[in-house]
Amino acid sequence: MEYYRKMNLLQERFSKFDQPQRLMEEGLYPYFRAIDGKQSTEVEMGGHKVLMFGSNAYTGLTGDERVIEAGVKALRKYGSGCAGSRFLNGTLDLHLQLEKELAGFVGKEEALCFSTGFSVNAGVIPCLLSKDDYIICDDRDHASIVDGRRLSFAKALKYKHNDMQALESCMHGLPDDCVKLIVVDGVFSMEGDLADLPAIVEIKHRYPNVSVMVDEAHGIGVFGRQGRGVCDHFGLTSEIDLIMGTFSKSLASIGGFIASDSIIINYLRHTARTYIFSASDTPAATASAMEALHIIQNEPERMERLWDVTNYALEKFRAAGFETGNTESPIIPLYVRDQEKTFRVTKMAFDEGVFINPVIPPACAPQDTLVRFALMATHTHEQVDRAIAALTKVFKQLEII
Repeated sequence: MEYYRKMNLLQERFSKFDQPQRLMEEGLYPYFRAIDGKQSTEVEMGGHKVLMFGSNAYTGLTGDERVIEAGVKALRKYGSGCAGSRFLNGTLDLHLQLEKELAGFVGKEEALCFSTGFSVNAGVIPCLLSKDDYIICDDRDHASIVDGRRLSFAKALKYKHNDMQALESCMHGLPDDCVKLIVVDGVFSMEGDLADLPAIVEIKHRYPNVSVMVDEAHGIGVFGRQGRGVCDHFGLTSEIDLIMGTFSKSLASIGGFIASDSIIINYLRHTARTYIFSASDTPAATASAMEALHIIQNEPERMERLWDVTNYALEKFRAAGFETGNTESPIIPLYVRDQEKTFRVTKMAFDEGVFINPVIPPACAPQDTLVRFALMATHTHEQVDRAIAALTKVFKQLEII
């Protein structure tokens, strides 16, 4: 006898969420595709070999044997995990060493390592502000900044993407005697453009009690001296109050950090909930990130190769008629401006041997759907040529270009 159960209200509500099922039925579902091996410029996926242009591994270090060996050694010495939070039993000398090196690298007094980059923003932002304060964000800030803002008791204001007049309008009339925290991505992860940090710093100095926090997730290893990030690129490190970064991009691992002055870090160390109530980053992840940090400082040619292949790809895409927006980074948006076609481009490109990522709402505005093409230092011009040829074929078939 079959068992029938009536859906409760929660199940009934989410049973209406059927976009994934519809995409699967059409053969267009682009998510959770399993990779059979290391992240590299070419990967195997279910027996299908594809060029990988959907990764955030800008330095190309995720498969580097030195990074792998550093993780293996830490795994053997410290075990597979720390079995607790940093606050209690989960702090290793490895964590302290990495924090010291990261602080020096980004030009701040101290740094604090978290288990993920997302948990940095989700934990730090609400911790910094009271109900009488204000948080001001770019409307294209990363989801982790959005969630940090939502968790805060502070009053939230948003300004139109990179519109400094809009930011200035947000500042008008705010009380003098409260904290006003501007939080912004250094590199915007979907569009590839940079925050206008020089203008933001100018605005900071025109109003009392303004602080600035920059998310360098996509800037470290890509911009600045030895890959120190966008703040260093603009020569504004001393003007930025808090610098956040992740290990999951250029540092070839998993985790994140916040860097600032000793007073702020001391407070966060004892109050940031995603820090003191989360298990600490694993020994292998910590050691791998530290080794990657050493490599990008000691091998400046790696960043030179990244920019060489990035500039080469941008020139080729633009010559072929692709709309690439205002990108200034190894993140190249290829605008489709149609949600269904965005999924079709992703599927057809995969069939042609090119892995790219679709970007649809809420990661972008409905009229700005795109596929995201990202470069690594280890990509070759020949690989870029093959990918552009395949994407040109697909975009023309779908009458996008």
